[in-house]
Parts: sequence; C-alpha cells; structure tokens
Amino acid sequence: MKILITGGGGFLGNRLARALRERGRLIGPSGEAEPIDEIALFDAHFSEASQQGLVGDHTLLSRDIGDRDAVFDAVDCDDIAVFHLASMVSGECEVRFDDALRVNLDGGRHLLEALRARAGRPRIVFASSVACFGGEAMDNVVSDRTKRTPQTTYGMTKTILELLINDYSRKGFLDGRSARLPTVVIRPGRPNTAASSWASGMFREPLSGEPCELPVSRDQAHPLLGYRDVIDSFIVLHEASAEGMGSDRAFGLPSHRVTPAEARRVLEEVAAERGIALGPLVDAPDERIRGIVSGWPTATDGARARNIGVPEPKPLRRVIEEYCEDYLEG
Repeated sequence: MKILITGGGGFLGNRLARALRERGRLIGPSGEAEPIDEIALFDAHFSEASQQGLVGDHTLLSRDIGDRDAVFDAVDCDDIAVFHLASMVSGECEVRFDDALRVNLDGGRHLLEALRARAGRPRIVFASSVACFGGEAMDNVVSDRTKRTPQTTYGMTKTILELLINDYSRKGFLDGRSARLPTVVIRPGRPNTAASSWASGMFREPLSGEPCELPVSRDQAHPLLGYRDVIDSFIVLHEASAEGMGSDRAFGLPSHRVTPAEARRVLEEVAAERGIALGPLVDAPDERIRGIVSGWPTATDGARARNIGVPEPKPLRRVIEEYCEDYLEG
C-alpha cells in the first residue's frame, strides 16, 4: 500500500515517515495489515534537514496543498492511507487570513475529495489542535465533550476539518480520524511563527547554550506532549478499528500540564546529570503571544484516546532525554 504524508517536509512528517518505514505494515482499505510499498512526502518545500534520517525509497512531492490537481495527482491509487499534517501555523494564520483559508481549508477539502474519489474507504489521520477550543466559557481542562469555540483563525480551520472528517466518515466516503494535538515538544531547529514556538524554545535553546526569550509568564500552564508520543498516537489512531469510535472521530490526546517554571526545574535536573551548561531563560513579555496563549486550555483529558490504545504520555524528564538522544548526542 501507499502512504501519503502531507506536510512531509516538516519535523513531524519526517519522524512519522521514519517510524512507518521501520514498522513496515499498516491496516489497508482491505481491513488487513498490508506491507508499505511506497511513502510519499508532500510539501511545498523540502530542506536537507527535512530529509534527515530517511531510509529506503521515499517519494518527495514538492507541491502546493492548495492546488487541487496536485493533491488529486498524489492520491493516485485505491490502496492508500493518508496522514494529513500540512498546515499553516497559528501565528501565520493570524496575519495571513486568505492564505490560511487556501492552505488549511481548501487544501484539506481537496484531500478529502481526492480520497472520496477512490474506491473503498481509505483511512486518513488528521493532525488537529487544542486551538479548536477557546473563549470565555472554556474549561481549563478540555475533553472531547468540550464545545469547540476557537478564538484564532488557525483553530477555526482545524475545527472545520474535524467536522468535515466526521461527516465524510459518516457518509462512508472515507474512514477518518483526527488527533487533537496539544503543543508538541521538543522541536529541533530554529523557532517558527507558531504562537506556541516558545514551548520548544524554552528547552531547545538553553540545551544549546543559548538564551531563550519567554513571551509568556513563568506560571502560564500549557498542555505539552513529546514528539515520540505524538508519532505513536498517529499510528495507534490509524490502526484502531472504526467499530466503537462513534460519531465523533476527533480524539484529544493526553498530555502534561506544564508551566515554564516547572519545565525549567526538570530541564536543570537533566542538564546537571548530562553535564550540559544551560543557556538562560529570559523574560520577554509579548502581549500578542500572551493574548493568544491565554485563550488556550491549560490541560487535556485524553480519556477517549486512551480507550482506543493511545499511550500515556512519557514523563517530561524522559521527553527531554529523548530530545538529547535524538538531536544532541552522537
């Protein structure tokens, strides 16, 4: 079978491709485990870093997710499974509204329509976000029963795609599952324009001996999940039986509720054990970022995801150690 990963030029797309190649098999449209014959990575741009660690044959499709023909060309067989990670990030969406609609909404719908045109019910796993929640009535701890009232353009586009996937699945056009992600840490590389970029930066830059400017307060609680756990969750969601999922195919992932102050304490412990001289965490309030982040939930209830086999999050200490093993050592 063919695996298509949109956003395949990104960090998570790379990690997922490597995990799937190592795994070798996934449940196909037949309902049986099938060997993975091809992994196609679809993205607007591929850097050298985005291809790091890839082994075996991988098809790189440098295409625009907003181009309907390009999407249909990529979904070129019935025996296919899709992981839809392509998206503009939160900060970009706030300043480039029209582009956000074209990439996040139109691109997502092109993909659903391309799958609808194939025979059978191909599976798709969509990377959604806790940015689906927000507003005055939002609880600090959100679950799959919490009303989705996003307060950002990014969150709005994620919410609409969740609802479309529910409806396309209800109608039998495809077999969709949405993974509602908390903030994923620790992302390597340089900071991006996501409003949550500081959440990785407060680990990554100090571990490299560099200062990290913190735009939010040190007691700002935030739901975090390690990238290895995210990849495992994507695969578990894909492999889970559709029976018993119910009408809502969107699953909030379990996570850790962490403040920058708490994160720093754990980071200092790990750094001391590994002989790493940390760079400082510098308070640099940014009202725009604080305004966005303060409207997000501070914790997630991943009970439904746990019920279908999504793993418990590893301790924050282990998340930091995994980043050191993957990106700092050797």
